[in-house]
Amino acid sequence: YPNLELPEEETPRYGKYGRMRHTYLREHKKAYYTTLLFDGKLVAHLNEIDDTATARMELLTKQMAKSQGVNEAFKAQDQIAWVGAMNNIRNAAEEIILSELIYN
Repeated sequence: YPNLELPEEETPRYGKYGRMRHTYLREHKKAYYTTLLFDGKLVAHLNEIDDTATARMELLTKQMAKSQGVNEAFKAQDQIAWVGAMNNIRNAAEEIILSELIYN
């Protein structure tokens, strides 16, 4: 009988976006998921996706807040409106991240 083992992988350090990508691959892209798993590249892929998504989320949030005039002066003026605007910005940025990186 052959000695079948999965190759050594790097340490998992992915978070929310890595877990979302993992679930998506496992449920919708089974062949790609299996290939990554057997090649020992799944954890590296998930770590990279999580790092990229987190950095892109921060960048998009800052850019969208700046373009919409949501800044510290607005926060000092009306905190409730600032929280609502920031929640809308984060939700819009996350939708972009999900469509570009997670569910493709």
